[in-house]
Amino acid sequence: MLQALANTLPHFHHTNSGQFFLMAGPCVIEGEDMALRIAERIKRMTDKLQIPYIFKGSYRKANRSRLDSFTGIGDETALRILQKVSREIGVPTVTDIHESGEAALAAEYVDVLQIPAFLCRQTDLLIAAAQTGKVVNIKKGQFLSGEAMKWAVDKVRQAGNSHVILTERGNSFGYSDLVVDFRNLPAMREFEVPVVMDVTHSLQRPNQSSGVTGGQPALIETIAKAAIAVGADGLFIETHPTPTTALSDGANMLPLDQLEALLVKLTRVRDAIRETGEVKSN
Repeated sequence: MLQALANTLPHFHHTNSGQFFLMAGPCVIEGEDMALRIAERIKRMTDKLQIPYIFKGSYRKANRSRLDSFTGIGDETALRILQKVSREIGVPTVTDIHESGEAALAAEYVDVLQIPAFLCRQTDLLIAAAQTGKVVNIKKGQFLSGEAMKWAVDKVRQAGNSHVILTERGNSFGYSDLVVDFRNLPAMREFEVPVVMDVTHSLQRPNQSSGVTGGQPALIETIAKAAIAVGADGLFIETHPTPTTALSDGANMLPLDQLEALLVKLTRVRDAIRETGEVKSN
C-alpha cells in the first residue's frame, strides 16, 4: 500500500524499508522559518531511521472552541509556506480542508488533502477533494466505528480517486474525553487502504470549561506503541519546539526534541512485530 502512495506522492522515500510512515509537524502553520526548521529536523530523523515522511501543517484552523482562538496567518500565505517546505526540504505535505471550495485551492500547493474528523461524512467535501486527484486522508469521526468508514472510502473511490488514507483519532468518551478502540485499525485496513493512528489528537480532552482543549501528552508513547503493535501503517504526530507557546493544540503535542527517541523505540517495535510475521510488509 505504501508503494502505491510513493507512486503518487513526490519525495516520498523509504517506502521499501518495512517501517511505518510518519505524518508530523505543527498543528498550524505559524510562520515560514518555524515550518522549515521543523520539517528539516524531522526529515533528518526520518532519513536516518528510513521512515517515509509527510510534513503536516494546517493552513487554517476552522474548528476552534472560542472566537478569539488563533486560526492562521492567512490562507495563501500559509499554503505557500507548505509548498516551500515541499520544494526546499524535499518532502510531501498534508493540510486540512473544511469546505468544498477549499479543495482546488489547497491542491495547488500540497500533496495530500486531509478531511477533519468532524467532517468525514460531508459528501460534497469528500467528492471535491477526490476530484483534485490528490491523495485524500480521511480522519475517522469521533462518533463512528472503523467499519462505518467504508462509506467515506467508497465516496472518494466512486468519484474516481483510489488514493485514500484513513486515520483513527479516538472516539468520544462522555463529553470531555476520548478513548482509542484499537479494533478500528484492523477494521479499516479491510478496505485495502493505508491506516494511520493520530496519536496526539487521540489524547485530547475536548470541551473544557476554559474553551481550550486539554490533552494527555504523557501517553503519546503508549498510544503510538500500541498502534504499531496492532499493525498501523502510519502515525500522525503533532510536534512543536515549545508546545507551551504553540498557537494551537499545545496541550497534546509532543516536544520536538523528544520525537527522535520515540521514533527509535517505535522502529524497534515495528521490527519485532514484523519478525513474528504478524505484520505484512507494505
